[in-house]
Amino acid sequence: QVQLVETGGGLVQAGDSLTLSCAASGRTFSTYTMGWFRQAPGKEREFVATITGDGSTTDYIDRLKGRFTISRDNAKNTVFLSMNSLKPEDTAIYYCAAKTSILDRFREVAYNYWGQGTQVTVSS
Repeated sequence: QVQLVETGGGLVQAGDSLTLSCAASGRTFSTYTMGWFRQAPGKEREFVATITGDGSTTDYIDRLKGRFTISRDNAKNTVFLSMNSLKPEDTAIYYCAAKTSILDRFREVAYNYWGQGTQVTVSS
């Protein structure tokens, strides 16, 4: 029943940067593994990045390493996804998700809570 709200999406040009935010409700945010997923037009939702509760461990889909950075500020109950050098193929709805365990953090089915998503559109 954790509430997640994504913000920061929008229309940008290729090469631009954008940072998405996900604000979570509750007092136990620091205990949750957080993840970002995305769903491009005509495609299934895919894993993007994940971060453990204390922020000590982060993981990304290989092709995004070096361009995307996941981080969190537990004092603000917020997780971020900083995206650099955006490409048209990054166009998707980006979803924030929360998991009570670090296990299976690469699998969307393992996440307990989901936000509504925020649209990121990258033009060429």
